[in-house]
Amino acid sequence: MTNVQLTHLQLDNYGPWTVTPEPRREMDLQTLQTRLFADVAQAVGRDGGYVFPTRFDNLIAVTNGLDRRAHETLQESVRNRYPVTLSLGVGSAARPADALDAASTHLHEAGSAQDSDRTEVFGGEPLSREARTDDDLHVAHFDVDDATGVYTDQLNEYDAYLAIERGFSSLARHLRTEHGALAFFAGGDNVIAVCPALSDEAYHEAIAHVRADANVDLKVGVGTGLTAQEAGMKAKHALEHCRESGAPVVRDHGGKSPKLQIASLDA
Repeated sequence: MTNVQLTHLQLDNYGPWTVTPEPRREMDLQTLQTRLFADVAQAVGRDGGYVFPTRFDNLIAVTNGLDRRAHETLQESVRNRYPVTLSLGVGSAARPADALDAASTHLHEAGSAQDSDRTEVFGGEPLSREARTDDDLHVAHFDVDDATGVYTDQLNEYDAYLAIERGFSSLARHLRTEHGALAFFAGGDNVIAVCPALSDEAYHEAIAHVRADANVDLKVGVGTGLTAQEAGMKAKHALEHCRESGAPVVRDHGGKSPKLQIASLDA
């Protein structure tokens, strides 16, 4: 059973601000967005969380381990360092998609993202320590088989990007539709998915779907933990074992000295 806590982070009144008193230079906006993401990622990461950009004025964070005070400190930091403010919605559920629905609903109920009167909303309540367990989070770390040989060293960068993006989009839609999981592109040829408790067969089916739909071959390491970073590091170790063994799906329950479980459809 998973118990995922997600936080929807949304810049307040950002769209109108970008064109007031006149349109701002695009690279200035891109610089603000990337710096803000880096600062949020550092803050969330200190408490074991993960954060991913979606449209940059909106971020999604896996925040198991972050209490109300940690969220409020993040809002304060953004207010003090940037010309924009940050609203937060927090939700939790067994399925990540349901947790995000709850988190986003808190923001929607407080007003529009472009409402100048909506500032630093905090909606929802983080999980108490008593409500958390050591296997709350299931993180799946996917990457593309031989991405360097097949794409990076063969295609121009834009066509390589399109090929990887096609595989990511196919995977993200499949996991969201079939399992209520949320997948995020993490750079290079890597995709990190926050999932409910899924069977080995479900991961094999996801890989087969992407191969048939996007002609991209994937492998995945899966880890569980109390926080996103704990589960994610186990997933990274499992993925390394995928690379070494050639197995498409590997689970890691033990971290740096794991007892790895290689998942095979023939097993």
